[in-house]
Amino acid sequence: MSSRNGRRRVNQHTVVAIVEDKPGVLMRVASLFRRRGFNIESLTVGPTEAQGLSRMTIVVDGESAPVEQVEKQLYKLIDVVKVSDLSNEEMVARELALIKVRCNNLNRHEILDIAQVFRADVVDIATNSLILQVVGDEDKINGLIKMCEPYGIRELARTGRVAMVRGPKTTTVHEEVPESIARIHASQGRRVEGVELPFSSD
Repeated sequence: MSSRNGRRRVNQHTVVAIVEDKPGVLMRVASLFRRRGFNIESLTVGPTEAQGLSRMTIVVDGESAPVEQVEKQLYKLIDVVKVSDLSNEEMVARELALIKVRCNNLNRHEILDIAQVFRADVVDIATNSLILQVVGDEDKINGLIKMCEPYGIRELARTGRVAMVRGPKTTTVHEEVPESIARIHASQGRRVEGVELPFSSD
């Protein structure tokens, strides 16, 4: 799994794709991965600092796809504006998990002590359960889940990874696009800056 210094397993790729915020983009990305046989371990989508653009953080099984192929295939989608491979970068990577754990009056304090060790927040308490909220890397979340399992996990909701490169480097579209990628954009009919596309890719 992940390590605490920001590096990831060698058989995982973390790829960030900046895409146009239009209907069907997520479906097209998922369909592309399915057709190519790329195994997605997690995929998160959210808005960016730029209006009209969304950020996809995709964790791909490296055994199913070389990262160069993943980038190349994503750039074939006209909705994709920029792709960045964070796999070998020093980055901050986080997930969020909600864990509903069985408890009673006898063991509730034990679970609360465990939550404190993992810096998890208690966001709900009932007579026979409580919900823990934890934010951190995969090791931290996996560790808390393992500690809660003996008490009984009634429900688990977990996001995928979101990641950002440490230091001044960014994955935003404000940075200059490499010449090789600019040529791909030109050949694929990439929109001119500020001009809306009349269509979306298949």
